[in-house]
Amino acid sequence: MTATAPHFAIRAWRDFDPQARRLPGMSLGSLPVTAQTHEVDRLWDLGVRHAELDADVDLSTDDPAAHRRAVDRLCLVRDLTARAVSVDWDLRLPPRESAHHWKVLSHLQPPRTITGLEDAQEALHAWRTRHYLCKLVWRQGPGFVQIRDRRWGDLRRFTADEPRYREAIVLLGTGVRHADVDADVLREFTAEHLVLRVGELAWWLPYRVSRWLQEAMAV
Repeated sequence: MTATAPHFAIRAWRDFDPQARRLPGMSLGSLPVTAQTHEVDRLWDLGVRHAELDADVDLSTDDPAAHRRAVDRLCLVRDLTARAVSVDWDLRLPPRESAHHWKVLSHLQPPRTITGLEDAQEALHAWRTRHYLCKLVWRQGPGFVQIRDRRWGDLRRFTADEPRYREAIVLLGTGVRHADVDADVLREFTAEHLVLRVGELAWWLPYRVSRWLQEAMAV
């Protein structure tokens, strides 16, 4: 059986600190990455604590193949953020989008650069200075799912106990054609800015949390 080809590769290190990364044995070299939900667990077990993407996350193109590549890389950034693994990446946004479009992604590790916005440096500064872990997370309880969102400054909660919401989250997790998701659920998630549309793909923005970093009332 032929092995599945990697979607892309990352450069990886055993430590997040720039000076420590220069020490012998800290570099893990180039690692292949596939778009699978357990991929970050594998990288963590290998010792990855800092990663660098191999290409921009380009949301400015109309090319469907580029949309898939962008979503695959966003999946990795999201899941590395959930693990508190630092990541160097670059974001390219469509110029026609709102100047606040970056806020939808502001729960992720801040990128090195943003292009496509007139006030890109201002947006990047705001992203870096206001970022913290668990800014947009989801959890699965006994018979329900809950999303907690602080990207806009206040705490917004979305709780659902119908199985179709959980089923939609599973589909959206790695990015799926929007037509393949329950239309009513997708409409609700989109209205709450919990889904990013990239061409024909719809992608789940929150990352999953299994343990709060502080008391649940404060998250």
